[in-house]
Amino acid sequence: MVAGRLAAYKLGASAPLGRCHRWCPETLLPNLARFAVFFAVLLSPLCGALAQTQSFDALIEDALKRHPPANGAPPAEELPALAPGEQAAPATPLQPMAPPVDPMAPPQPPLETVTPIPPALLQQSETGPKPYTPPKIAPAPGATAPAPGTATGAPAAGQPAIAGQPGTQQPAAAAPGEGRTRESLRPEEVNSALFVENSLAVKGADPLVLKLQVMLDRAGASPGAIDAVSGGNLSKAISAVETVLRLPADGILDKAVWDALGGDQAPAVLVQYTITPDDMAYAFAASIPADYAEQAKLPNLNYTSPEEMFGERFHMDVRLLTALNPGANFRQVGTAIWVTDVNGPPIAGKVAHIVADKALRQVRGYDSENRLLVAYPATIGSTDNPSPSGEHLVRAVAPNPVYYYDPKNFVQGDNTAKLQLPPGPNSPVGSVWIDLTEPSYGIHGTPEPTKIDKTGSHGCVRLTNWDAEELSKLVEPGVPVTFIE
Repeated sequence: MVAGRLAAYKLGASAPLGRCHRWCPETLLPNLARFAVFFAVLLSPLCGALAQTQSFDALIEDALKRHPPANGAPPAEELPALAPGEQAAPATPLQPMAPPVDPMAPPQPPLETVTPIPPALLQQSETGPKPYTPPKIAPAPGATAPAPGTATGAPAAGQPAIAGQPGTQQPAAAAPGEGRTRESLRPEEVNSALFVENSLAVKGADPLVLKLQVMLDRAGASPGAIDAVSGGNLSKAISAVETVLRLPADGILDKAVWDALGGDQAPAVLVQYTITPDDMAYAFAASIPADYAEQAKLPNLNYTSPEEMFGERFHMDVRLLTALNPGANFRQVGTAIWVTDVNGPPIAGKVAHIVADKALRQVRGYDSENRLLVAYPATIGSTDNPSPSGEHLVRAVAPNPVYYYDPKNFVQGDNTAKLQLPPGPNSPVGSVWIDLTEPSYGIHGTPEPTKIDKTGSHGCVRLTNWDAEELSKLVEPGVPVTFIE
């Protein structure tokens, strides 16, 4: 713009002027006037910049008057000039400043801290909560259980890759809106999962949910078959912990429950297990027919595959077990597989009273002081075959039972005659039977652990095999069992 203004001004001079002509009295005043206009045009942008600078400084001064520095901080000091060769002293690190204190605000109580109690719930007592420890499920004979919280190295040459390690094939991502798949989970992210608010609302498989399920299982609040997916059985297990902690039993995970179970510092929930020769010496059944008459012809009702056996041993949904170990040969001795570490110290004490809650579909065990020891998801009767009401007693405990089918109780298929079915974890009553004084009723296991609380029963109380086994070791004949609606 300055160049344009100068060009426009030059166009106003019609002819060059000589020295005498410039200083003649007749032309002096007009020439002075022209020079004044020239310098005015030349200096106008500079004057405008100065005016703008003065306006900006005025705005800063006005802003400082209206918003003085917080906490009475003094204005910045000018740095002294350095002498030749002198180096500036290192700057002092900034220290965090405390937030301003409102003198009119009411005093705030000190923040409460929750001390992590690795893997254990808290028992209730008159003097307040105190820790107790859950039972430890013994591994199958001859099996070498993984050391809690530890993991072995990569498998030897010739063995399949382990999920979560380099070289493992990466699964395809889930479709939008469906959440993650179990195949996308990695052991290291599960073991290092940290608490997140509203984490149970996540769709699909989730590392935090898997870690939470294992911690609950360790503590005696069973989530059923561990599958890395949030659901009703998980919420019921959380409610049990909340009851023990004297918190509102809403089944929603919060920081207090997470920390009480061990939380961010919990030992690894996924570890590696190496398949042993004894594992492969097990007498697997070729298949289990659905018809009871056909089952009665078999020598046993054993597991049909190593996947099923390991799934029950480590309380896992078989779909999670296979997803964590893509390409693994479960029949190969020496294969290292990822499993859940659900083992914990044994429970101190015995169950003195059992409650079968039909509405909540949960079985709870209390000690002689009415403190909650264990809680399990359960299938309790059905519309066609309701469970008993009122109070009954434990009459006996039968591990690995023979099942006596009687069509007078219910009819299965076309079977109208009494049948005797061999024992085994795939028996209709699973691996254990807790007999009640009410004839033909009991608390027992199941061959289908993933269906607990999702289907009906023939009037009895069904638990997963591992939960039924745990409860059977905590009760004695004469223990009352109360059915509540």
